[in-house]
Amino acid sequence: MALALLVAVAVCAAPSAAGPVPMRWTPPALSSDEYESSPTFSPNGEDIVFMRSDRNFARWRLLHSRCERGRWSPPRAPAFASPEAGIDADPAFSPDGRRLYFVSSRHDPRREDLDIYVVERRGARGWSAPRRLPAPVNSPASELLPRPGADGRLYFGSSRDGGHGQGDLYVAQTDAAGRWTAVNLGAPLSSAANEYEADVSRDGRRLIAVIDRGDRSHLYRFERERGAWRERGRLPAREDVFQVGPLLSPAGDRLLFAQADGERSGELFLLDLVDAPDRRWPPACGGPPPPRRSGSD
Repeated sequence: MALALLVAVAVCAAPSAAGPVPMRWTPPALSSDEYESSPTFSPNGEDIVFMRSDRNFARWRLLHSRCERGRWSPPRAPAFASPEAGIDADPAFSPDGRRLYFVSSRHDPRREDLDIYVVERRGARGWSAPRRLPAPVNSPASELLPRPGADGRLYFGSSRDGGHGQGDLYVAQTDAAGRWTAVNLGAPLSSAANEYEADVSRDGRRLIAVIDRGDRSHLYRFERERGAWRERGRLPAREDVFQVGPLLSPAGDRLLFAQADGERSGELFLLDLVDAPDRRWPPACGGPPPPRRSGSD
């Protein structure tokens, strides 16, 4: 998420009705007149951690809500979060729920450099102290939206030196000794444009990236075929506002993301990526999940 750049929130026309149309999803307990984005769920669906910004997509902060007695609890800052606004962003649970990654500028007196941190889960409600990941995961430039894959690799965006453009997509992993390596994902995922956020499906075959190609940041779909990534075009969403914070369902068939939503500033939207997705995701708090459809809408 190019946090310093996404400061203008236009609110005009709606997207075309042709094909799948994103639906506003934000539960009432989580919605506000500010900007909700970048959600992540615990594997059991009982916890959601997300980011809330002001109406100008600034002064962001992390919030946590838990499904209790059939409803989402009032969002509160998790214990590890900085009390200062504009410091922490982009949360992401690991697939096993034992860790939560996020970016923070808490180490930088100027509050400009965002690096990736991780906390360990301590029971149902506790967290360890945040630990800043080492180089080469982090760099003197900002790192954005860490998303851990099912294979243990960590995907993120970075504007570090040596890339293909303003920002590129990277993947990091550790070896048997715990040493990190990080590599640029290369073309077509990294280009002369500004790629800075991505989420990858659990099977590693689908990737959704946030890319600014000169107009504003939008969502683009990539699929892996014969060992190579292939672009499959832009996803349907509003053209007049940016999209941010993509989160794929475990099956890779649905997508949550954030975009401007009129008087409610920014909200979470849900998009079906296939005709018959598993509608048990996103997690439903309160009542049974909707039935899984067998055909198209």
